[in-house]
Amino acid sequence: MRATDYAKIVSPLLAWYETCGRDLPWRETKDPYRIWVSEIMLQQTRVETVRGYYERFLKALPTIRDLSEAKEEELLKLWEGLGYYSRVRNMQKAARTVMEEYDGVLPPDHKQLLSLCGIGPYTAAAVASIAYSIPKAVVDGNVLRVITRLGADDHDISDVRFRNETADLLDSIIPQDNPGAFNQAMMDLGATVCVPNGAPLCDRCPLKKLCRAHRQKTELFYPVKKAAAARKIEKMTVFLIRDGDRFAIRKRPDGGLLAGMYEFPHAFGWLEKKEALSFLKELGLETLRISRIESAKHVFTHKEWHMWAYEARVGEGEKPDGVLFASPQEMLEIYPIPSAFSIYKERIGVIL
Repeated sequence: MRATDYAKIVSPLLAWYETCGRDLPWRETKDPYRIWVSEIMLQQTRVETVRGYYERFLKALPTIRDLSEAKEEELLKLWEGLGYYSRVRNMQKAARTVMEEYDGVLPPDHKQLLSLCGIGPYTAAAVASIAYSIPKAVVDGNVLRVITRLGADDHDISDVRFRNETADLLDSIIPQDNPGAFNQAMMDLGATVCVPNGAPLCDRCPLKKLCRAHRQKTELFYPVKKAAAARKIEKMTVFLIRDGDRFAIRKRPDGGLLAGMYEFPHAFGWLEKKEALSFLKELGLETLRISRIESAKHVFTHKEWHMWAYEARVGEGEKPDGVLFASPQEMLEIYPIPSAFSIYKERIGVIL
């Protein structure tokens, strides 16, 4: 399909969005800060999950200045459960730049938005188009799925050159007077109709008469994407170490995976009971009782944690350096603990 053919999607797409677009809280504003927060939260996270986090985050940090000045533990606690914590760290770095260089307002310029820490082409285009009506098209998995099905295009969507060509194509057809609506319509179409898992809902699609894959009944052949590399498996043993009504946690290093978060003590590898007792002894703890509890798995982008776990009661006495004992309420309110440990947080009552 040529650019002139793709241009035919604009009118029916905008008409569909007018009546079928999703009712989302971040669509009730043109505030670039709030739109930015929503777009960063929505990266690799479901819309329904983001709703509550969005309201809570903005209640605590209603302005860019508040974000720039937030303490690390408060910031991570507000983000707890969303994962990919580098996103919120980068947001704070960008907020500080905005305070220093742009008088506390996200710049109304696509290139300047791109220069900010953690803002890539998709987020820059989203903020620029929705908040400032700058005609830059968003390109993500949803958009690429729609475009490749429309054109029955078998290019590899992980190819950077193809993604750039798609961005150029959409930039050439995006309506100059309403780019934000066009981008949000593309997002919604890919998320709710031209869906990623299972058959697309073509009977609901405003573009079905223009879609080459639909005419050929080859919708499920697209998009084409090369197979991802296998994730690395890491075996580990997690310990819920209890002293009265308090449990041991420790802070992770300031760099790397889940930097600056708190975790339950753990050892790499699956430890049998005798080995688990030795681990606790090496920590300097007197174990009164220990028992195996449920195993768990957590999937990151490039690795998986396969976790055995023990619950152990320990005696009073001096506690190891770097380990603190906190109540479930303190973990809920103060200490950010990643969702990788959700099953164990729930076991001791740390439930949002």
